[in-house]
Amino acid sequence: MQDSIMIRDALWSQFGASLGMLENAIQMCPDEQWDTALDFWYLSFHCTFWTDYYLSVEPDKFEPPKPFTFSEFDPTGKKPDRTYTRSEILAYLEHCRQKARMHIEKLTPETMNARWINESKNFSFLEILLYNMRHIQHHVAQLNLYLRQTIDRAPKWISQVKK
Repeated sequence: MQDSIMIRDALWSQFGASLGMLENAIQMCPDEQWDTALDFWYLSFHCTFWTDYYLSVEPDKFEPPKPFTFSEFDPTGKKPDRTYTRSEILAYLEHCRQKARMHIEKLTPETMNARWINESKNFSFLEILLYNMRHIQHHVAQLNLYLRQTIDRAPKWISQVKK
């Protein structure tokens, strides 16, 4: 039992830090850079949408919260019908943070090994969490690069989630 508590604590520490880094990048983006050809807003939404999806215990029953749509599932790569605001995406990110925290707190050795299955993936719940964290960090790196290129600044590294 103690081992699973240590694993949960480590997972939350790093997953929460990844979400914090995404939040910091979103907050640092100047208003004039939010909706440009670099698609800062869209990459922020894309990352948050897939974070939410990969945190879903039953991916076939996933529904994003309003006002967000299923546009990310469009095979043609169609973007949402409108630009989402920073506050909308930050609220969505907070939704994901709460969902992740709840999901990770409930992990047991059995649920860590349960399967997360969709049309293209068959992972354990532990592995989908790690996959999700890698996806978040991939896009945080993109957003930080855009910030460096446009305003010559980027948020600092977060090594652990704040308790």
